Amino acid sequence: MRTTVKWIGIVLGSLIGLLLALAIVFLILGNMRLNKSYDFPADNVVIPTDEASLERGKHIAETTCAQCHGADLGGVDGWFKMEGVGEIDASNLTTGSGGVGSVYASDEDYVRAIRHGIDADGKPIFMPAVLVYQHMSDEDLGAVIAYLKVAPPVERVTEGSFDVMGKIMLGAGLFGNLPVEEVSHASNVTAPEAGVTAEYGEYLATLGDCASCHGADYAGGAYPDPAITFPVPNITPAGNIGAWTEQEFIAAMRTGVTPEGKPLAPTFMPFGAIGKMSDDELKAVYLFLKSLPAVEK
Repeated sequence: MRTTVKWIGIVLGSLIGLLLALAIVFLILGNMRLNKSYDFPADNVVIPTDEASLERGKHIAETTCAQCHGADLGGVDGWFKMEGVGEIDASNLTTGSGGVGSVYASDEDYVRAIRHGIDADGKPIFMPAVLVYQHMSDEDLGAVIAYLKVAPPVERVTEGSFDVMGKIMLGAGLFGNLPVEEVSHASNVTAPEAGVTAEYGEYLATLGDCASCHGADYAGGAYPDPAITFPVPNITPAGNIGAWTEQEFIAAMRTGVTPEGKPLAPTFMPFGAIGKMSDDELKAVYLFLKSLPAVEK
């Protein structure tokens, strides 16, 4: 009996030792990924100064960036928060104290962050929106950066990091790729000509990151975070949107209430930002969604 207990103890001790060794390895790998330095050739994005471009940059920022960074672009506390894993704020994008504009020394620092997913020191940033902003045209990106440099400064320090467990999970690949590890790092990005077309609507839907919640096929289903049981609507023609008129779609994006009288959840559906899109932009998005294959789910 004592021999059996002894061997059980040895086996359990060995397993615990193995798990501890693996945790240490994954922790090292996680730290290596977070502290790796990247250097990309300059994209040479032109940063305009004319009023029309600044207004264009403000419009894009209000309809896209504001979804995560707040209406004032001053950042949001606890944008990513998981007990025991880590807490990361959405950054303050302004030039105020604590904002990225107070530390970015060049226009290229903005480009590297938005298009490539690295900070001014070349280290990875946990900003999933980089995956969609890699598709933002040079012209639109230049306009956004131009506006961020003159946007009303917000005095707010934003910060955050992964805890030890978060770094272990990152090293084990449980969070997938960091943005810098996944984007194409393409330069000279172009966009379809602006207009009421499905092609331009697809561009706008991409920058709006609709697919991150509604899925690559836009058919909805389970929310990407399994801890959230809120069902994601199907926005292909097979869903309710297939029966909506153009004006009903625009009204839903502006008011947050569907033609069926169902309120959209602002926590998940950022209609406050999307509703600031122009009529023509919303019409283009509507045309794009109506052009999708009808996927039943």
